Amino acid sequence: MARILSIDYGKKRTGLAVTDPLQIIAGGLATVSTSEVFDWLKAYTAREAVERIVIGEPRQPNGAPSENLARVQQFVNRWRKAVPSIPIEYYDERFTSVLAHKAMLEGGLKKKARQDKALVDEISATIILEDYLQSKR
Repeated sequence: MARILSIDYGKKRTGLAVTDPLQIIAGGLATVSTSEVFDWLKAYTAREAVERIVIGEPRQPNGAPSENLARVQQFVNRWRKAVPSIPIEYYDERFTSVLAHKAMLEGGLKKKARQDKALVDEISATIILEDYLQSKR
């Protein structure tokens, strides 16, 4: 089996998470500058077998599109044209940043570590992937 990769796409930074090859466990992979994430992902998928990509669909709590949705859609369209062999699909990402902060608190991280936005993005991508895996079971 191949891995599933998830993306928490942001304006400045993008959090990434990936499953193990058996698609059982989701773990944080990296946080990459959004301006570099497309090329980073192309290089990663060239050396690792990735079955699909799940990208967080940014919506407001009431379900309305958030301001970041247009940027995410542009990225998805670009990916689908450049790498049609690896499907990319949307997954609701509402509240993942809140859950990431909660996980950091429960994990005992110090205040300085909890303020690391790159870590929050990576944890958010992991939460998106865990939720996606749960929905498929």
